Parts: sequence; structure tokens; C-alpha cells
Amino acid sequence: MRLTVRVTPRGGRDAVEGWTRDEAGRPLLQLRVSAVAADGAANVAAIALLAKALDAPRSQLSILRGWSARVKQIEVRDMTEAQAYAALGAPDG
Repeated sequence: MRLTVRVTPRGGRDAVEGWTRDEAGRPLLQLRVSAVAADGAANVAAIALLAKALDAPRSQLSILRGWSARVKQIEVRDMTEAQAYAALGAPDG
């Protein structure tokens, strides 16, 4: 399954902040990480946070798009959409 996330680096804490929608109406999962966006630290923190929230090993998650952007597409291998939404809550609408 693939998730689109919006990562806020230097957010003061690590937290999954819930769902929102982009300007096209597509769901985005908002993540806040305390790591800075230098040298991929925020990406590593985002993967670790999402893996913990999904109760999945970090090795199952990988960034497909957006390595240097705030909006990223993350692939979660061996997990269904229903399993992910059970852990994260489903986007509205």
C-alpha cells in the first residue's frame, strides 16, 4: 500500500497528527518530527515514526517520491489499506 504524507521537520516532537487533504482533495497524513531536514534526518525520523504507528518493521517502509520535499509517497510492503487505516484511522470522505 502507498501513503502520501506531509512531514514537518523541526516540529518539536514526533507525532502523527491525522489526515488532511491537499489542494486537489487527495488525503495526506500529517507527520511532525523533531529532526531537522538536513542529511535525510527528517526522512529517517518520519519512517521510524510511521513504522511505529503502523506496528511494522522499518524495513517494510520506503520513500518512493519526495525524498527532498515535505510531501512524500511512502510504500508500506505487506500491509493492506484496511490494516493501515485500522492503525492510523481512515481519512474523512
